[in-house]
Amino acid sequence: METIRLGKTGLMVSRVGFGAIPIQRLDADDAIAVVKRCLDLGVTYLDTANAYSTSEGRMGEALAGWNGNVVISTKSQSRTPEGIEAHLAQSLEMLKVDSIDLYQFHNVSSFPDLEKVLDPNGPFPIVEKAKREGKVKHIGITSHQIDVAKEAVKTGRFETIMYPFNFIAHELGEELAALSAQHDVGFIAMKPFAGGMIGKATLAIKYLLQFPNVVPIAGVEKLHEIEEIIRIVEGPWTLTDEENAEIATIRTETGNRFCRRCDYCQPCTAGIPISNVMSFPTMVKRMPLKNVVTGWIADLMEKASECTNCGLCEERCPYQLPIREMVSENVANYRRLKKEWQDSGAA
Repeated sequence: METIRLGKTGLMVSRVGFGAIPIQRLDADDAIAVVKRCLDLGVTYLDTANAYSTSEGRMGEALAGWNGNVVISTKSQSRTPEGIEAHLAQSLEMLKVDSIDLYQFHNVSSFPDLEKVLDPNGPFPIVEKAKREGKVKHIGITSHQIDVAKEAVKTGRFETIMYPFNFIAHELGEELAALSAQHDVGFIAMKPFAGGMIGKATLAIKYLLQFPNVVPIAGVEKLHEIEEIIRIVEGPWTLTDEENAEIATIRTETGNRFCRRCDYCQPCTAGIPISNVMSFPTMVKRMPLKNVVTGWIADLMEKASECTNCGLCEERCPYQLPIREMVSENVANYRRLKKEWQDSGAA
């Protein structure tokens, strides 16, 4: 498969990568089979995270005995020195490696969060020390908020940026791709299928391949999914007139129901993290049911039920989304799924 230089890391990685969120939903044998199939097909960039429950461990099992080229990337959401140190040690153990190729600060989506990461007494020096010791080779960051992502790129402290990019939420992604190229920061594109709103892999993947400095990572759950993606990568990338017209149609149909996570709707008078709530349907598709009706996601959706219906978020939204309606729908879906989970006896 064709490779691409991942910015200033100098790492040469496959033109598309593998995102390991969905393998949490599989049993261990099936999850390992998916990772191995990716490797067999020439996918050399594998992305996971400490927060993805079983994902790191299953990836580690799949990599055991693999002698080919591979770039392993994982992440931590900790914002403390102690937490990042513990997460790094755990990741090394789960992945069964002595060194992680790319270690990322996970979901840094507010300026206070970015300040915590870069604080001289915060987690960044711990990862720099790990890099000097050879436990980490390169340092990156992931974000869902465009202004924070742009600032992270400009700091010069990070070698890669991971950000949502697809042909629906294309405006901000295209802007960040250009900025990343200017600063030689590797751009890893998460959510190439817009959280499941783009059903055609041909359109989703070919669109992102038009950007020479962008590495799309696709969350893969089934063998045929990665096989289809590889066929697309190996074929001609040029979008036909018909495909461009179809993209335009999908943008029109989904544009007023798709959150770009720009957070221009904030601050919410009720303190609701709106863009996270808007991502609930994506969480349902990609994560085990228990994970979306318990823990931090459950706390998030319970908070969303406190919406006062003031409408200020919709006044601020540059994409004129029906935010209140969408939040209400997501809360109702969360309550339905929670009841189903409780009724199943799994609680």
